[in-house]
Amino acid sequence: MSSNKKYWKSVEELENSSIVEALRNNEFVEEIPTEEFLGNADALAQSGTSRRDFLKYVGFSTAAVTLAACEGPVHKSIPYVLQPEQIIPGVADYYATTVFDGFDFANLLVKTREGRPIKIDNNTISGSKFSANARIHASILSLYDSMRLKEPKLDGKNGSWSAVDLRIKSSLAEAKAKGGQVVLLTNTLASPSTEKLIGEFIAKNPNAKHVVYDAVSSSDALDAFETVYGERALVDYDFSKAAVIVSVGADFLGDWQGGGYDAGYAQGRIPSGTTGSKKMSRHFQFESNMTLSGAAADKRIPMSIANQKQALVEIYNNITGSSVANSLDSKFKPEVAKAIHDLKLAGAKGVLVSGLEDKNAQLLVLAINQVLASEAFNTVGTRQIRKGSNAVVSQLIKDMNAGSVHTLIMSGINPVYTLADSASFVSGLKKVKTSVAFSLKEDETASITTIAAPAPHYLEAWGDVVLTKGTYSLTQPTIRPIFNTKQFQDVLLSLNGTPGNFYDYIKASSASIIVGSSWNKVLHDGVFVIGSSALSAGSVDYATAASAVAKSKSAGDFELVLYTKTGMGDGQQANNPWLQEFPDPITRVSWDNYVTVSNADAKKLGLTNEIVANGGLNGSYATITTADGLKLENVPVIVQPGQAVGTVGLALGYGRKAALKDEMQVGLNAYALYKNFNSVQSVSIVKANGVHEFACVQGQKTLMGRGDIIKETSLKTFNSEDPEHWNEQPMVSLDHEEVKATTVDLWESFDRSTGHHFNLSIDLNACTGCGACVIACHAENNVPVVGKAEVRRSRDMHWLRIDRYYSSESTFEGDNERKENIAGLSSSLSTFNEMEKPGDNPQVSFQPVMCQHCNHAPCETVCPVAATSHGREGQNHMAYNRCVGTRYCANNCPYKVRRFNWFLYNKNSEFDYHMNDDLGRMVLNPDVNVRSRGVMEKCSMCIQMTQATKLKAKNEGRPVADGEFQTACSNACSSGAMIFGDVNDAESKVAKLAADDRSYHLLEHVGTKPNVVYHVKVRNT
Repeated sequence: MSSNKKYWKSVEELENSSIVEALRNNEFVEEIPTEEFLGNADALAQSGTSRRDFLKYVGFSTAAVTLAACEGPVHKSIPYVLQPEQIIPGVADYYATTVFDGFDFANLLVKTREGRPIKIDNNTISGSKFSANARIHASILSLYDSMRLKEPKLDGKNGSWSAVDLRIKSSLAEAKAKGGQVVLLTNTLASPSTEKLIGEFIAKNPNAKHVVYDAVSSSDALDAFETVYGERALVDYDFSKAAVIVSVGADFLGDWQGGGYDAGYAQGRIPSGTTGSKKMSRHFQFESNMTLSGAAADKRIPMSIANQKQALVEIYNNITGSSVANSLDSKFKPEVAKAIHDLKLAGAKGVLVSGLEDKNAQLLVLAINQVLASEAFNTVGTRQIRKGSNAVVSQLIKDMNAGSVHTLIMSGINPVYTLADSASFVSGLKKVKTSVAFSLKEDETASITTIAAPAPHYLEAWGDVVLTKGTYSLTQPTIRPIFNTKQFQDVLLSLNGTPGNFYDYIKASSASIIVGSSWNKVLHDGVFVIGSSALSAGSVDYATAASAVAKSKSAGDFELVLYTKTGMGDGQQANNPWLQEFPDPITRVSWDNYVTVSNADAKKLGLTNEIVANGGLNGSYATITTADGLKLENVPVIVQPGQAVGTVGLALGYGRKAALKDEMQVGLNAYALYKNFNSVQSVSIVKANGVHEFACVQGQKTLMGRGDIIKETSLKTFNSEDPEHWNEQPMVSLDHEEVKATTVDLWESFDRSTGHHFNLSIDLNACTGCGACVIACHAENNVPVVGKAEVRRSRDMHWLRIDRYYSSESTFEGDNERKENIAGLSSSLSTFNEMEKPGDNPQVSFQPVMCQHCNHAPCETVCPVAATSHGREGQNHMAYNRCVGTRYCANNCPYKVRRFNWFLYNKNSEFDYHMNDDLGRMVLNPDVNVRSRGVMEKCSMCIQMTQATKLKAKNEGRPVADGEFQTACSNACSSGAMIFGDVNDAESKVAKLAADDRSYHLLEHVGTKPNVVYHVKVRNT
């Protein structure tokens, strides 16, 4: 059967908690303050007001007061004196560009309105490989950050660029005369023009050198690849070619090796082939923390890092025919044996990846894939997005402290924040005569350098990038610089005495690269494919590497596994409120980082989580102490199902203070524990005093405990049984006969036979929970940020949420059977106690939920002022000006997708985010109204986008082609999980998906007939 498993959202839900039960059954967790707007409550209670009179009172009297209170000021517009030819008011322009900030990268289209960049889209032209993740979608807001460094500063005082130029040239001359070192310290650049420019700088200054520093290091993998293939690069795996995927500690659906693997992975996860023998890839995940990759896996085995290394040696032995002794825990051997069996069977269709930060372990990964002759392991187009060396950076810090570095010029990095031994870097920096930091903000590093040089945002800058060998991408500005900024490269040109600017330099340098094309063509497309050849492997002693890995042992009480969160990444955009409010896909917590602990370890340590009466999640604090005595105190605790016993997780990227608004100064700096660039540290943990209040959305807006929210089945059942078995249709009684719920209507159906009728298809097999759709929705639809306190009160404003469900091996039917067989009081107590224990290794499912745009919408029938109504094209509309905020629609919605504006979030100092300052509001989409206090809002299925598509086709005198209709979420979805289109077009992809055997509607038995279609999740177990 499809829905025979028990799904649960949080550990607390499985406990016998009266609070959780009350929250499940109460729509509003706090008492509605009716006294505030109904005047004299006692007099009202004594009155005999009818329901109709009450609605009149609320709908008109209160509405009038509310409108008067919230009436906006009059704004006068100033027209163009001379309108730029390329700008047509009301029409969007798109520019192809590429982003690479040293951590994230993607090929993009930037949407601009009247000269303002307002949204990021994916560049889908041939040759574009990488789509925007949640952080890149949010980077459009970082352009309008009012805390950016606005002009150069010399010795803490405002200065000019000519003064900066003069100061650096003087320092370089002095360094040359005295024999002092000059160091350019940058992030990985991946820019052929910039690297050429740096080469010219070093040629003019022989005492100079270039050091590359990656805040989150991939040095071990780079060292291993360089040892075998002679090139400092990373493998660009193609998971679409893999039938069996084995991951040992690599969150390749997250930030491992830069991420961007989800599109290829999703291709193999959707069952395809002939009916009855459809195939999909099989995925084994060995890991400590619960990750996006672990959540997607068919078989997830939680284990410590020490055991992961032993498992890797065991796999190496069996694949290569070696016999290196290892000490793998016997309880893991059966699962490791299954992975080995499937890898061998798959041969070239198998692939192994690993995130273990150990050069020897990474050598074993290369050896295993070589023996498999893995098609997914590709050395033709290697990734150039990480180049840093831990050893070289460590040596630089020693040189600085020795006083041998005279001039230090930094760009794209913030080592004072990101280095574990930050104090050593700071002490060394004090011994440097001239230090320069090119930075977007006056961050922790720029604030203590002699020169703080404001750098432009990538949307204001020129650049070129080689993300993978054989491709060439251009970065172009989409807006003139907002502040008095200057590119690092333009300053280098000046220091080299080279005439012209960096644009001219790139254009000239590119001529030898883009042979067969033109500058304008490449600039228009954003990317140019050159092509490259495969690398040949050298001779390496893998046996010695395997022996070294096998000797690895766990030390200390716990293994701390540091990682980067989907929302915050390495912390560059810590001042971005979209990312701070973005709920983590696994824990569903926003505005925080925290230590994740297994349920078993939490009980031993006395650490707890609890849902309190107002629906908020509370947790214990813990103190983490490393083996060498470094402490991180008062770290909030999340009890995480699936966390490997003996391990704990903590996210990097939080705890920043410099150049951040007060509201964004949240969390703790976990980089302090990132000793020797190793994400695994031996620690001890003790409970600390106090209770932490989390902003966690997981226990909010639940779908009332219904058991058919997610339908899933196994691949075997999917192939061997009829769809009625694994995609069971809900039945209802009609005239004393059982019929399918979908055949019964309480209302007369809309005629959708003419024109367009929009559907959104969501494939649960392809959705990885990455959250790019959530941020894209914010950007497109002007969704406000409400802050931690409001999120905690169940007042988050996300139009699209990604529900995360855990499922144990137990079933509802099995639970019922156990309950029925209880004999006596003692038996009942022990049985219920066992049934309440959460699974130590639950399966995970993600489900994007937005307004379902029901054809029989319950919200429409209860709105007293017809503010919400049904459109002819299947969309459920909201007329904001009609809404008087009764919230009846939210109460009547079974999907809990409507959001109420409790406050005016725009231009409100109580919500000091981007909508409260003039610069931040530049990101707002003029096609979408900014909602006011007292108004209900929700997903509009991006009606402004569908209307624009129709108008474009009409102007061009043609029908709309399949694939042209998009919503913000479908446009952002790189895995192909979301497909939007017109079901009245029988040949459209969405029409075929809606008719597929795997399709079903959420809460189908309610009879709402949604226009959002889900697809049964199939697991290859």
